[in-house]
Amino acid sequence: GRRSMLPRHVQRLGRDCITHWNGSQILALNSPVSSCMRWAGHYPPWASFPLPISADFSANWRFPPFFGPWRQFQNSNWHLDNYTQSCCFHLPNPSMKSEGEEPLTKKRKLSGQDDTSTPEQQKNLSNQKEVSSLSVAQNEEKRGGKKGTIKRHWEYFCQQSKTMKIAKNKGSDQSITGSEAAFDFTVMSYNILSQNLLEDNSHLYRHCRQRLLFWTYRFPNILREIKELDADVLCLQEVQEDHYRTEIKSSLESLGYHCEYKMRTGRKPDGCAICFKTSKFSLISSNPVEFFRRDIPLLDRDNVGLVLLLQPRFHCKANAAICIANTHLLYNPRRGDIKLTQLAMLLAEIASVAPQKDGSFCPIIICGDFNSVPGSPLYRFIKEGKLNYEGLAIGKVSGQEQFPRGQRILSIPIWPKKLGISQNCVYEIKHQQKEENAGEELETAKPDNTQEIVIASEKLSSKLRHHFKLSSVYSHYFPETGIPEVTTCHSRSAVTVDYIFYSAANDDTADQPGAEDSLCGGLKLLGRLALVTEKDLWTVNGLPNENNSSDHLPLLAEFRLIER
Repeated sequence: GRRSMLPRHVQRLGRDCITHWNGSQILALNSPVSSCMRWAGHYPPWASFPLPISADFSANWRFPPFFGPWRQFQNSNWHLDNYTQSCCFHLPNPSMKSEGEEPLTKKRKLSGQDDTSTPEQQKNLSNQKEVSSLSVAQNEEKRGGKKGTIKRHWEYFCQQSKTMKIAKNKGSDQSITGSEAAFDFTVMSYNILSQNLLEDNSHLYRHCRQRLLFWTYRFPNILREIKELDADVLCLQEVQEDHYRTEIKSSLESLGYHCEYKMRTGRKPDGCAICFKTSKFSLISSNPVEFFRRDIPLLDRDNVGLVLLLQPRFHCKANAAICIANTHLLYNPRRGDIKLTQLAMLLAEIASVAPQKDGSFCPIIICGDFNSVPGSPLYRFIKEGKLNYEGLAIGKVSGQEQFPRGQRILSIPIWPKKLGISQNCVYEIKHQQKEENAGEELETAKPDNTQEIVIASEKLSSKLRHHFKLSSVYSHYFPETGIPEVTTCHSRSAVTVDYIFYSAANDDTADQPGAEDSLCGGLKLLGRLALVTEKDLWTVNGLPNENNSSDHLPLLAEFRLIER
């Protein structure tokens, strides 16, 4: 049912070659030659044009008789893989009108036209492709060293962190003084791309070979990445419920993780998971957050969050704890009001979970896909602890669109009072008594200035605030060039939307708004797994690709918890 982009004489040559061989002697191509091709319009001008030969071709092709006796040819040192690395061929494409436009044959294929096969034949073909994609992935893994790997290096911020593993093996750590104890751990944030969402948004992955998009191909790659990076805490987004139940949870438990999961409340069968190594942490509490509220029209979306309170097992006081939060905020670029409200709900849950006995907050790490770009109002609110949203257009909250459609302004307040969350992003019910006591004292001190107090309260109503001092693990731009870092890349865009925020241990709290209230330091960033540019990603055909099976990159950071 698919049309080939090759000229007829080339197609005839391929058919003639295959007919010279018995079907038991060769493996035919898994898909027509046209499926191995790429369209130049899918690549930016600066991206190197990828070799138009797929792994299917190199794995399954056998040469026809005109190359001479097969045994003699097989014994030679010539290999197809070596050949494909050093050469390339170009085919005429008269139907390409301009860069970025797809060939007409591909449009017909995507729209389902010219497909005359029966449903049963399509089902059998799909099953064959899925099985073959898994076998190809396994064969490539056995051969070792997959092609087109993204090169990411580890960036150190602490000179002593380079020798930490050596120091640990020796049983000593020169960076730890007698007055403090250190606990080092790593945290990963990774949107693994739900298979259901991939299939619902197939237009984002037109640049990918079809076999790379099967879950049977993708999951072994994702699991391999998790094994190799070996993080102590995993914060995963877009975890599909049936895959989590049948494969993901058991696979991670076999690696020594305990898993907590929260599925979305609507029809989308994915959610967020936090998994931690039981050798390093024990679970104090698990707190899911549902952003959907039936009685509040604004909150009609089914996104969720998850907040865990963990206790380190070594080198810490008995009451030490770390708060780990994970979320996936709404995507819609034109609903910044919903995004801010979802974020406020997550922060309110953290504020209710993280307080310690002395009134301070324990160290906090917030991971996730925030569907907002660096420098946007939502991003600044997380880092600076405050946001005056008066006159702010809803479409500009996340910064996803440079020229957002519509100029609707955020209402004041953004969410209704019955949500039970204040403008300081805390649950009002839990702080009601405290506020009432403060109000009584204020009323006693200034009985004649009630009107002045009300007016001041109205002026502050457009200001959001939270009580955490948060920093971002990543700087979002390469300092030498100013080129943006990228955490997600597909056919439509390549931007940063994934983050790891943490409460930094910094004696200078004055330069961080809201820090005077937080008292929540204690985490020192030791290092991070470097990100890459959009250009780097397109040299390996963007995301997903043969080695990276999500449209997001995993983020990884190493922290040190210090208690004095």
